[in-house]
Amino acid sequence: MFVGITNTPRDYAWGSAGEISALLGIEPTGKPEAELWLGAHQGCPSVIVNPVQPGGAGDLNEWIQRDGAKILGRGVTRLPFLLKVLAAGAPLSLQAHPTTAQAVEGFARENAAGVPITASNRNYKDESAKPELIVAVSDTFEALCGFRAMAQTRASIEHLAEMDAAGSNPQPDLFSEWLTLARDDSDMRAMFEWLISAAPPVPNLVDRVSALAETAGDEFALVRSLASHYPGDSGVLIALMLNHVTLAKGEALFLPAGNIHAYLGGLGIELMSSSDNVLRGGLTPKHVDVPELLRVLNFSASQVPYLRPTRANSAVQVLAPPIRDFQLLTVDGDCSIDISSAAIALCTLGDFVISGANGSTALSRGESVFVTPDEGMLKIRGAGQLFVAATQ
Repeated sequence: MFVGITNTPRDYAWGSAGEISALLGIEPTGKPEAELWLGAHQGCPSVIVNPVQPGGAGDLNEWIQRDGAKILGRGVTRLPFLLKVLAAGAPLSLQAHPTTAQAVEGFARENAAGVPITASNRNYKDESAKPELIVAVSDTFEALCGFRAMAQTRASIEHLAEMDAAGSNPQPDLFSEWLTLARDDSDMRAMFEWLISAAPPVPNLVDRVSALAETAGDEFALVRSLASHYPGDSGVLIALMLNHVTLAKGEALFLPAGNIHAYLGGLGIELMSSSDNVLRGGLTPKHVDVPELLRVLNFSASQVPYLRPTRANSAVQVLAPPIRDFQLLTVDGDCSIDISSAAIALCTLGDFVISGANGSTALSRGESVFVTPDEGMLKIRGAGQLFVAATQ
């Protein structure tokens, strides 16, 4: 069964001015366009274009709640993935996501404490982990992702200390304390805790580094940008601990549970386990729960977590992270794809016809469809760009 779905971009403050609408060829909302959700998560389930088709259900979550086994396949009770179009017009918060065990425990704990599910200080909105991948759709997509080696962070601090010493009002004590926490990778957690605490002298250090960055070169362009959006926020300094990457169009990252990250700018397709659990760590006016964030963070230094694509055939590129919940296929021409789960297809360019065992549907730019698993092998004809999300 092919069921047309749609949604309205969420208007978070960091969203772009119409980039999602421009990608999909639809009318701009007139508000910040941050994320378009395609899935069944209760926070913003996809709207069913023709409710008569699934027997009157108005959205995908309602339909699955009514008859999940028939819709998703035997033994499957929930759609395990959530597909998003994401457009960052300004930096998002520094954040990390829990493992499944952490999410189950945290969700139960906050329920027992009587924290409303919609409360601004609620950390756990569901019982699921939230590993995710992001693939760049714009020419570039900028992000922070994971802790870099402490030797690299120390080099940046030393450069800043040199700039401070050469200035008219040097403040060496600020930098000497910071440098004591930059010996090696084993100090990662201690430095992070010191910075995120925002206790003296961290606020003065944030102000001093932000001022130094104003006259610095490209090495500290990130500091200038973050300080302009979030003046006085210790996340400006935490960013110097992280891998900073600019993806080219088509390049992708995979961010597992515990990875600290922030999207800084650009348009991308994001695919994740169906969850809205976010632990924030700065660069945000929203709730920051430092003890809970420290519980979920992985403080190991790592390389940039690129996710390399493989080719299923000449028309299909596959991004398959090391989890079962999801994979993302990008289709640009005629092909057949064999997926055994429910799927969501989104057309961002051109026109396609998708046929399965029981039916078919036509998709043009900006249109999306939910596909039940009984359609089996999907035959796709057309040209352009079609993203297909499914399980592995």
